[in-house]
This record gives sequence, structure tokens and C-alpha cells, in this order.
Amino acid sequence: MLRWLIGGGREPQGLAEKSPLQTIGEEQTQNPYTELLVLKAHHDIVRFLVQLDDYRFASAGDDGIVVIWNAQTGEKLLELSGHTQKITAIITFPSLDSCEEKNQLILTASADRTVIVWDSDTGRQVQRVSCFQSTVKCLTVLKRLDVWLSGGNDLCVWNRKLDLLCKTSHLSDTGISALVEIPKNCVIAAVGKELIIFRLVEPTEGSFEWDIIEVKRLLDHQDNILSLVNVNDQSFVTGSHVGELIIWDVLDWTIQAYERNFWDPSPQLDTQQEIKLCQKPNDISIHHFTCDEENVFAAVGRGLYVYNLQMKRVIACQKTAHDSNVLHIAKLPNRQLISCSEDGSVRIWELREKQQLTAEPVPTGFFNMWGFGRVNKQASQPIKKQQENATLCSLELIGDLIGHSSSVEMFLYFEDHGLVTCSADHLIILWKNGERESGLRSLKLFQKLEENGDLYLAV
Repeated sequence: MLRWLIGGGREPQGLAEKSPLQTIGEEQTQNPYTELLVLKAHHDIVRFLVQLDDYRFASAGDDGIVVIWNAQTGEKLLELSGHTQKITAIITFPSLDSCEEKNQLILTASADRTVIVWDSDTGRQVQRVSCFQSTVKCLTVLKRLDVWLSGGNDLCVWNRKLDLLCKTSHLSDTGISALVEIPKNCVIAAVGKELIIFRLVEPTEGSFEWDIIEVKRLLDHQDNILSLVNVNDQSFVTGSHVGELIIWDVLDWTIQAYERNFWDPSPQLDTQQEIKLCQKPNDISIHHFTCDEENVFAAVGRGLYVYNLQMKRVIACQKTAHDSNVLHIAKLPNRQLISCSEDGSVRIWELREKQQLTAEPVPTGFFNMWGFGRVNKQASQPIKKQQENATLCSLELIGDLIGHSSSVEMFLYFEDHGLVTCSADHLIILWKNGERESGLRSLKLFQKLEENGDLYLAV
């Protein structure tokens, strides 16, 4: 049973032979997570995990409570109760560098239309804000200005004392789904299919009031925006429900690259080259992005795609990485990637260079915005094929963690303490590096023997 839990012998229910899903044997030699701890405290779906420091994290979900855990031991440290409905957003609010007290605050928003500020060290409820006209769906902190923003049907700016500094008018009944800070005291808000740029105006000698001004609306998406993240100092990326992926300039907000026909490649492509992921919008929705200094990693439907920033092209993809939609991805050291899905699995991938195109081809029509030309196709095709063969990488499955019985919502990675996953099955699982844990146990044993003098007696 334990072997199955840590990834051995996984097969889709009744579809083992038909599914194109990549599988891995029981001997997962490159998968370090061979031990697990099951953490129980929640009574409903656990949707959020947030790291507090090097050894603590907080979990929150539909039961309205926040639990603070020790990532090393799995011990429950604190349980924070105050909301009456599900939690919709959670974020940390670090103390100021000039402050002597380095206590870290936690901000939680709930469907009960309140935001609560908690002391993460004591669990004390510092303050509650209950003047919202709608549910707050996202929170973000602008550390340089020492303010935080709440996004619902409007956008509000607050200081550390929870004074409302300024707010916008009613934006939309659908509400703000994501917020990202960009340069020049600006933030981007995703509202339905629109991106709205706001600028924060700090108090001056002539005006003692804060203000928030709408600068521009970007109307290039055709469906609701699901993902919005900063790529680097020059750009940010957005992804929509129908598979539109757009890269924007972070300073002038112009489009650097876009694709409108992600799920319907051009009919000009050869039949063998044409790849249709699925006509169902939810199968091509872009649920999540993560980035490093080299690549943008996209969770598209059930698949994973890797776009190299320097080469300006896709270098690898797994169009069926999971049985169901991929909800969360993160880049690890050593060119590794972790993904979790509605199918209840957590999978570890390694980005490897390859000289020959032996895996599935990259869908050219999807990423024509990144330099895949269509002019003079017959003349350029052999050269283009050689270039693709020389530069493409592959995403190879090196670990499959099966422990949850329902959708895995997200995860956290601790370099020293392992991987933390949360799920709709109400559980949190702390996946441990078995070799590391065995070494730590041996070390503790020797230390205890040495303290008791038994080690010298044995010698």
C-alpha cells in the first residue's frame, strides 16, 4: 500500500491502455520523496498554502480556518478561527525592515466579506475589516509603499493599520480575479477578459490624500483571464479560459507576443503536424504560470509547455501531463518541474536536452507568435525541422506521487523539509526526502547515545 502511495503502480481508472499519459515504474530512482506525513486539521477543501518562513507554512480553505504548521515535523502549531465562510485569498504581510519586532502578519479574505489580519507567531487576531460590499477574491502587498490591496468588485488600498487610503469605483460584478505589481507605482488587475492598469498616487506636500487612478484598459483577451504573473523586469504574461496566451511589456503595456488560435491550429499546416489538444474550453484553459530566468512554464489544460525566453520559442511540451486539468506548477532546482492536477496526482518532471525529435512534436500553430513562420513553408521546412531537432528539449517524468484521493489544489516546496500538498480531500500531505530523513534519524540516534554515554560503552 505504501509503495502505491508514493507513486508505484499508478494507472488511470479503466484507461491504462488507452490513455496517452506518460507513466513510470515502481522503481522511481530519481524521485526523492519516498516518505510522507498526512496532516489532518481541516474539514473541507484545502485550497491555499503560503510559506511563512524557512520552517513554517499556513493552510486555508473552504472551512474558513487557517492552520499554521511546522514543515519539518508536521506538527500543528496554531489554528486561527474567525471567518464564518470559506477563505478566498491569503497572503503574508512582512514587517518593515526598520521595525525591531519582526513578527509576520497573515491577511485572509473570506466569502463572509471580511478581511482579518493575524499575528502568525501568536495566532492572535490583530484586526478585522468588514466594510466590503463584495467578496474579496485577491490580496497583494506593495512592500515598497507599505500598503496592501484588496480586489473584489472594486480595488481598495489599505495601510498597515488597516485604514482605507483610497478605492476605485465599482468595476465589475465578476470582480478582480488577479493582481500584480508593476513599475511606476502601478498594478494590473484582471477583471473578466480585461486587464486594467491602475496607478497609485502617494501623498505630497500639496495633497495629503492617497489616490488610485485608472490609466489604461487592455482589451485583447476574448475570454476570462485565469492567470497573471510577472515574468521578469521587462514583461508579464496572461492566460485565458480559451487558451489565449499573451506576453506584455511591463513598461508601456504593449503586446510582445500573443496567440489567439491555441486550440484550433491553422488549416495551412500539414495533417501530421496539426495537433488539436481538445475543442473543450476547459481542456485548453491556462490555469497557471511559473517562470525562472530562462523559461516560462505554462499549465494548459492537462498539459505542460516550456517557452525559452532567450530563444523566443517553445523548447518542450507534454500535452497530456495529467489525466485532468493541471492546477499548479512550480520550477525546482536542477531543471525540474512539479505539477499537480484535478486527477489527484503530483508529478515531477525533468527538462532534458535532446538531439532528435523522438517525443511528441511541439504544436507549431500554437506558438507561431514566438517565431514559427509560415511563409515559403516548403522551402524552409527542412531547415526549420533541423533547427527544432537541434534545440528541442523533453519533459521526462521522474516521479509520480499518489496519496490524495481528490483534486490537488496547490503545493509548496521547501528545500530542506520537502514538498507540501493540499487537496479537496481535506488533507495536507508532507512529502519527505527518504534518504535525508533516514540520515537525520541516524544522526539523532547517535547524538542521544552520546548524551547517555551508551555510545562509548558500545565501543
